[in-house]
Amino acid sequence: MITAGTDTTVITVEWAIGELVKNPRVQEKLQEELDRVVGRDRVMAETDFPNLPYLNAVVKESLRLHPPTPLMLPHKASAAVKIAGYDIPKGASVTVNAWALARDPKVWDSPLEFRPERFVEENIDIKGCDYRVLPFGAGRRVCPGAQLGINLVASMIGHLLHHFTWSPPEGTRPEDISMMESPGLITFMGTPLQVVAKPRLDKEELYKRVPVDM
Repeated sequence: MITAGTDTTVITVEWAIGELVKNPRVQEKLQEELDRVVGRDRVMAETDFPNLPYLNAVVKESLRLHPPTPLMLPHKASAAVKIAGYDIPKGASVTVNAWALARDPKVWDSPLEFRPERFVEENIDIKGCDYRVLPFGAGRRVCPGAQLGINLVASMIGHLLHHFTWSPPEGTRPEDISMMESPGLITFMGTPLQVVAKPRLDKEELYKRVPVDM
């Protein structure tokens, strides 16, 4: 579970930062929430998550638009079934296009737009209970590390946005950032993300390593 979640977590955060740079309004709104809840005199903690609904919405929207495993893992039909007029024989390999489900214009308003507000307006589960968005699969084969993955992504995005303001490199515009995908079992960015981080907190010690009792 830990091994499988290593690259997928980092990939999700890279996509999220790319979207936040392309959408400065969303970045500013998230930083306003972090400043209001966490403040600027301490580091964000996991106990802050319940009080950061917009951060949670940003995580969900990132996983909706950019599921790290767009076709999930191969499944096998345990029984012969008919779906949408097609006969699926028992034992057939089944691939679920989670990427397409999460961008279906029939069920999503402006599906290609990065708009975390959709998860604030409606409480949408992303851990397998709502078939509109399935970044972790569903049913008995759902990813056992779903909640761990969500917490890790929220922690990384929260800390990165609390400590820094992110912008494109000098001479480029937010819309110049390429969001093309690299094909494969895991969806990497086609062009590795290059952005500039500018510190935004006043206390220098907040950028130093924080000791934690284990």
